[in-house]
Amino acid sequence: MIASTAPAGKGPAGKGSHRQTQVDPLAPLRAPDDPPWDVYLTGTVFLDIIFTGLDSAPVRGTESWARGMGSSPGGVANMATALARLGLRTSLAAAFGDDHYGDYCWDALEHGEGIDLSPSRTVPGWHSPVTVSMAYEGERTMVSHGHEPPPEEPAPECPPRARAAVASLAPGVSAPWIAQAASKGTRVFGDVGWDDTGAWDLAALTDLRHCEAFLPNAEEAMRYTGADCPRAAAHALTEHVPLAVVTLGADGAYAVDRRTGETAEVPAIEVEALDPTGAGDVFVAGFVAGTLADWPLADRLAFAGLTAALSVQEFGGSLSAPGWSEIAAWWRRVQSVEGQSAVALERYGFLADLVSEELVRPWPLRRAVPTIGFRRSA
Repeated sequence: MIASTAPAGKGPAGKGSHRQTQVDPLAPLRAPDDPPWDVYLTGTVFLDIIFTGLDSAPVRGTESWARGMGSSPGGVANMATALARLGLRTSLAAAFGDDHYGDYCWDALEHGEGIDLSPSRTVPGWHSPVTVSMAYEGERTMVSHGHEPPPEEPAPECPPRARAAVASLAPGVSAPWIAQAASKGTRVFGDVGWDDTGAWDLAALTDLRHCEAFLPNAEEAMRYTGADCPRAAAHALTEHVPLAVVTLGADGAYAVDRRTGETAEVPAIEVEALDPTGAGDVFVAGFVAGTLADWPLADRLAFAGLTAALSVQEFGGSLSAPGWSEIAAWWRRVQSVEGQSAVALERYGFLADLVSEELVRPWPLRRAVPTIGFRRSA
């Protein structure tokens, strides 16, 4: 296991801090007739307001003061930002409110992160969904408010051509765009949330049949398959989807590829976790990037775990998604740790061909804290 290193900085990433992508992981594979986008997403964008520097949970009947605060687009924006910061050309279809929050989120994603919002739309008279998150003791507490966009404001029926798409699957819900994307050759990566119905019926995930990969956590995988361990659950899932990836929390991740018969398991990286918000999205983004780049399965798992580990050392969802500067700085840092395991370092040796000294910034990294309302400089 890679030894613990200093956290990547206590302040979240400012808007635009990752706008210049220094690494294109798909560069060797790009061709003139490629789809215009690497990844397509659709979902709900929230405005996230994150309070940091709380020593404990707020106490009923008292007022708590936080030492820090950040604002950023959240919800599906967490995934979109994580993908874009890893160098993938990302397109997002979402509804945005016509309030200041919606304007802020649109600007942060389009101009700050370089995400294509041409399939998105602004909904007149609809206010932006909001989540307030409080981070303390390595955990988070959230309060959210929002409404569904009006039915006359549907998501685009025909998704743009893309190499891949990330779909959030829900029991009993079928999204026509998923089948449409898969029929065009788009590789669909499915993730899933907690089944509030308690049924845990894989047959209810009707769009799973269109997915190339399914990425649940260990508890979800075991409940859906009835297996008594997450590794057995991963193998059982390959009866329904070609590639199963099960995250194991502090134990890392395990994957099975039915098409090749290949399995891989990579341990987690030991870090000081400040806020887990968005870590699952970052893991999926890292795995998608490695898959589209045609890396070996174990390298994809290692990279996904690394990006997730870097993200939990920062506060916020999209704020915490790492870019290539963070990855390069981490790679240089861990090589300098005295007594570092040579075997553990070898697991991440593929990074040497991706990052260079020009990418590295001084460690620990410091990021600007964004908020709403400051005037732009002329």
